[in-house]
Amino acid sequence: MILTINGKEQEIKEGLNLEEIMIHLKMQDKVMAAAINMEIVKKEQWNSLKPEHNDKLELLQFVGGG
Repeated sequence: MILTINGKEQEIKEGLNLEEIMIHLKMQDKVMAAAINMEIVKKEQWNSLKPEHNDKLELLQFVGGG
């Protein structure tokens, strides 16, 4: 299926939940917040929520700097 992840279209295996997608993208330890179609998804739901074809995901990371 096609998902738009952080503004870029990507082909992802169908049936993966949000947490599995993060693991596939090697982002599981970096993501602090997630949204699907502009709706925030609580961390407790990441392992049960399955995005659908053409969904837009925002996987937000906190970056330190100074």
